[in-house]
Amino acid sequence: MNTIVKHTVGFIASIVLTLLAVFVTLYTSMSFHAKVTIIFGFAFIQAALQLLMFMHLTEGKDGRVQMFKVIFAIIITLITVIGTYWVMQGGHSHHL
Repeated sequence: MNTIVKHTVGFIASIVLTLLAVFVTLYTSMSFHAKVTIIFGFAFIQAALQLLMFMHLTEGKDGRVQMFKVIFAIIITLITVIGTYWVMQGGHSHHL
């Protein structure tokens, strides 16, 4: 696939996933936990999409080095997302 087409498709798909997350948050009557689960799902799909479309994950000869980079990125992302969620939901509850 042409690089310009690949980047355009990835960009449009990222915007659609973001708008879907906004729609679920603002315009549905789901429970809080259902909304969070859906938003996390959209986030992981978008992260995979960006790895494939923008980070050129499928290019290159040495797949093992790229797999190490992906595993490292996933670990850092999980630490950041889970840590942020923890702090926003309950990390400061003992100060109240």
